[in-house]
Amino acid sequence: MAFKINPPYDRSKMDQPIYFANLEEGVLGKTNNNASVVLDEGLGVEDQAKVEAHELIHVGQIKRGDLSYDDENVYWKGETYSRKKMNEGDAALPWEAEAYNNA
Repeated sequence: MAFKINPPYDRSKMDQPIYFANLEEGVLGKTNNNASVVLDEGLGVEDQAKVEAHELIHVGQIKRGDLSYDDENVYWKGETYSRKKMNEGDAALPWEAEAYNNA
């Protein structure tokens, strides 16, 4: 049985690179401020497609200017969120909610 995903993007028109690395425990993917994406090298094909779709939502958020971050904070639509006080990846965070709901 084949796996099909209908992402909200045309992968052929994306210009940011996607890399694979051994990410820390519990992290499947991440999007960098430069719009590059890193996926965990241990992902299977189905999970890779899902995580890539999720991370590419974050790429769009960064390119729109809605999302950015540094070591201390995440900046979402003009609001500052302390990274010390959050569970990163939590689906209740507004930038994550958009990614979870649209990937």
